[in-house]
Amino acid sequence: MQLDEDIGSIHLVHQIMKDLMENLQKYKLSTIPSTVYYIPEFITETEENALIARIYDVPKPKWTQLLNRRLQNWGGIPHPKGMIAEPIPDWLQEYLNRINSLDLMNGKVPNHILANEYLSGQGIMPHTDGPLFYPTITTVSCGSHTVIHFTKKTENQTENEEKHSILLEKRSLLIVQDDFYENYLHGIDDVTADSVSQDLANFHKCSESYEIGQTLKRQTRISLTIRHVPKTTRIKIKT
Repeated sequence: MQLDEDIGSIHLVHQIMKDLMENLQKYKLSTIPSTVYYIPEFITETEENALIARIYDVPKPKWTQLLNRRLQNWGGIPHPKGMIAEPIPDWLQEYLNRINSLDLMNGKVPNHILANEYLSGQGIMPHTDGPLFYPTITTVSCGSHTVIHFTKKTENQTENEEKHSILLEKRSLLIVQDDFYENYLHGIDDVTADSVSQDLANFHKCSESYEIGQTLKRQTRISLTIRHVPKTTRIKIKT
């Protein structure tokens, strides 16, 4: 039975990737004046469960505890002087390979994954990822949905600034490129639930049909942010 499930999952993954490589443009969000793609069900439920299990199976020192959440760096820790590259385990390398097959980074190969854990009620202040990374960010969500908000940078941020919100369903992939990477802050509110609104930029591209006003309760979410760090040192850490 398990073998049949594994074969079925592999077949589904091949179908997903074939569709993406041939039809990526259909996932572009036309309501946003920049390059943003939203792909629901990018990974299978089997893969999602396996990733979550692997993330929580790593040694405790792999976690970095921040004020309101914790995270894991895979591939090295980005630094202005250069990232000291570390080998990425096979169970994560598979997803870097998939992102690389979509050719989103002008030939640059993804070499870093940031795994963030968000408990219900935890978010992140609006920020940009900055110049340490190639200006394309891809994020896979596992375990729970969230809503991410993008606000255009100005000299004086106000509530009236241009703002776009995207519902990130579990197992989805978000791709942010170019101007939206460089000139928009992104953040997640510290709430335990989100209300569905037609203002969501991907309302009609989600994997499920939601009702306006529907409340979605957050669970623990693991986000896998896959990207390319251009500046790495010649020193490499072997494991």
